[in-house]
Amino acid sequence: MTARLLKSGLPRAGIPKAGQARSLLAGALALSLAACATQAASATDAADTPATAAASAPASPPSPVDGAPDSPAPLSPAPIAPAPGTPALPEPVKPMPLAQARAAFIRDTADRYGVDTATIASVLARAEKRDSIIRAMSRPAEAKPWSEYRPIFISQARIDGGQAFLAEHRAELAKVEARYGVPAEIIVSIVGVETSYGRNTGSYPVIDALYTLAFFYPRSGDPAKADRENRREAFFRGELAQLFALGKETGLDITTLTGSYAGAMGWGQFMPSSYREYAVDGDGDGRRDLFNSTDDVFASIANYFVQKGGWVRGGPVTVRAVRDPGMPDFEPEGLEPVYSQADLAARGYRPATPVAAGEHAVPLNLDGVGGKEYWLGFRNFYAITRYNISKHYAMAVYQLSEAIAGRENPLAATERQPPASRDDA
Repeated sequence: MTARLLKSGLPRAGIPKAGQARSLLAGALALSLAACATQAASATDAADTPATAAASAPASPPSPVDGAPDSPAPLSPAPIAPAPGTPALPEPVKPMPLAQARAAFIRDTADRYGVDTATIASVLARAEKRDSIIRAMSRPAEAKPWSEYRPIFISQARIDGGQAFLAEHRAELAKVEARYGVPAEIIVSIVGVETSYGRNTGSYPVIDALYTLAFFYPRSGDPAKADRENRREAFFRGELAQLFALGKETGLDITTLTGSYAGAMGWGQFMPSSYREYAVDGDGDGRRDLFNSTDDVFASIANYFVQKGGWVRGGPVTVRAVRDPGMPDFEPEGLEPVYSQADLAARGYRPATPVAAGEHAVPLNLDGVGGKEYWLGFRNFYAITRYNISKHYAMAVYQLSEAIAGRENPLAATERQPPASRDDA
């Protein structure tokens, strides 16, 4: 899932195909060819997807503001349970010669997952270091504003494609929605953003992608980034080991699997660890097939939202907000919905439409085409960001889902926006 490679939160496969958008495509590919169920939306270098997110440290809860005399009173964020199954950022790799590192990997993977050492060695001997993957991962993140990010994933063609996909799979999706509580249109939107409704699941051999990043992760030479880069290599080394475990458990031939340049796979772009932990057998055939079974794909995406993101059945996702005049924008460090409506009102943020009194939220400030946009994100918005830690990604998924369901036309949304602040009313 991860589901997406997310240098600025851009998912991997939702790139416009029109010839006139080739320059945009080139830039987007550089930023995203590996989106998936997972996280980290800042200007970092990571491939975050249903599992990539595991590589990033869990976002820390926003801190209350310091009580400066002209500041609002300090807030008291509500506690929020950590996303289930989110592993800690791995310990950084220890520098050692390649042959020694490979030998240690073979030994450790065999001990941990019970895979035959000869099998691991044979597969690694055929794996290739791919410079194209290193170049893609080395490109600096381009933090696109919402006004530029949004059109990449929300277009009339993508809306029409999503509505057709929903109609084609309505029965399967209805079963999944009834079981997990995740709306069909949200699942369809994820598949549309991640892989253009299954048409572009990635062409890199997964074994090559993970081998390259596990042993040759690019280094910037910046001492300030060295620890993170070492940890990222450790993450991908762990995902490579998980790939061997996945092959053993499922019978998949891991040497034939293809995916994103970060090793994300299938219609929902799951990293190996997420495949192992969150993929489910949706059609009852005894297998978890995220490459060919839409029943399995839909159920696995929904299960990821519930288990990893804490999706709340029937809960709100996001609503527009109005910011009081003269109040500064409030930008919490994380995306956790820890602020009560009273806390938000003290910061000048009020919902533009009625919200249940007990709902906690996080303020979202977006640079839209028509100027500043203010939103409130609830627990289910946070759940979407567990697929890809980016408020832009989550908002694109949500708005596309609303259009697919026929409730909202995001292409006309800027014409009907409420005023950003009461000064504009």
